[in-house]
Amino acid sequence: MTEAQQQQWIKTQYQVATKYLAEKGVVTQSVQVDESRYLVPILALWKLTSIDGNKFWVLCGDLPSDHSGVDVAPNAREALRHFSLKWQMQAENLLQAKNEEQNKFAHLLIGRADGLYKLFNDESLWQSK
Repeated sequence: MTEAQQQQWIKTQYQVATKYLAEKGVVTQSVQVDESRYLVPILALWKLTSIDGNKFWVLCGDLPSDHSGVDVAPNAREALRHFSLKWQMQAENLLQAKNEEQNKFAHLLIGRADGLYKLFNDESLWQSK
């Protein structure tokens, strides 16, 4: 990807994240760019503040969009671990349902959760520049 394509991807993912929160009834006021992280074209992890002052980690990209309050993780790296563990638990619950569609989604979650944990665990991604 060119630099321009990467910037466009990041902009699009920001729009995906804010739309996702809006669908949950949360209107975004601002983004903390310095605490947000992107791994183009795989994922974007945004630290967003709503108009009522609540703060959220919002994950989107080539995986299911999801969000949690910032109290679950002090930084982006820990937020990835949080989503990984959250998705593992959700997948386990979906597998209990014995429903074919839920079973497919559970396996998608498991695969993405494993990928997130590998990213969390990769020291080279988290070294200070």
